[in-house]
Amino acid sequence: MIRSAVFALVLAASGIASAAQPVQPVLVIHGGAGVIRRSNNAADEADIRKALETALRNGYAQLKAGKSSTDAVVAALRVLEDDPHFNAGKGAVFTHDGKNEMDASIMEGEGQRAGAVAAVHRVRNPITLARAVMEHSEHVMLVGDGAEMFAKEQGITLVDPSYFRTEKRWQQLQKILKEEAAKQTSTDPEYVKHIGTTGAVALDSKGHLAAGTSTGGMTNKRWGRVGDSPIIGAGTWADSGCAFSGTGWGEYYIRTHAASNVCARVKLLKETAAQAGAAVINGEVVKMGGDGGAIVLTSDGKFAFPFNTEGMYRGWIGADGVPHMALYADDGMTGDVVLKKEEPVATPAH
Repeated sequence: MIRSAVFALVLAASGIASAAQPVQPVLVIHGGAGVIRRSNNAADEADIRKALETALRNGYAQLKAGKSSTDAVVAALRVLEDDPHFNAGKGAVFTHDGKNEMDASIMEGEGQRAGAVAAVHRVRNPITLARAVMEHSEHVMLVGDGAEMFAKEQGITLVDPSYFRTEKRWQQLQKILKEEAAKQTSTDPEYVKHIGTTGAVALDSKGHLAAGTSTGGMTNKRWGRVGDSPIIGAGTWADSGCAFSGTGWGEYYIRTHAASNVCARVKLLKETAAQAGAAVINGEVVKMGGDGGAIVLTSDGKFAFPFNTEGMYRGWIGADGVPHMALYADDGMTGDVVLKKEEPVATPAH
């Protein structure tokens, strides 16, 4: 009887100690791995850093206010969707037919609810619509006109397609079309036309994870092509232990089910965010011939930025409330796991 009472007191004391140590919220974001240093001037770089900082601050404000990781992900991504420097929302690239088609997805680790949209043309903030699909429909993915009809019913902002036109993106399409017509080889790395996305992963004070991804797709894409970004398990994933958002050559992320693959390695092989991210993004994807990057966040608050391109717009913010941002591979930042292409591809030790 005495032993039972003592044991109960020990349990109660440990419970009080646990309650006194809430989870420290973390937010991690990316603005795409399709980065070429020479395409940015000093003003561009300053604007990109400022946008990343604003996204981090807006998202983290949600976490500090005790709101959910989902709230933080959406708040951060809306900033990037509204900025023309990123291939999502306002900065979406053009299809072969001169249109803008956007995709987005979101997933919660707690309960693993998910929502996604693809091939939308008039939704100002596709991540908001993806969340509405998750929370206010019985479906996971809606596409095209049907998705926009649902957006209208939900009171989500629709804009004229001309809103998404930017001269920089238009000229990028014209350059590729001219090279195709002349049968010229592009002067840019192959990955540039395939990679361009925004993403966020967050851990809230309750220990719940969420992930979201939003993109304008692939420059010069045809035939209603859809990449990995709106596909749960390929470009976006969250479970109780891991959250992932990718930015890469979508066909390879789909074939390797990159997002759920990384998180499965965390769960089943007990790998860290860095080990699992490197094994898939800098390992399996590259071996197949793809490129890209990702952000990975685990429930212990550890995160990683695996990528294998010249740069990836990225950032994080944690307990001290200070935003940290980087643009290029040689910037060097906490969490970076960079593969230089001359290096042999290998799976890290567990």
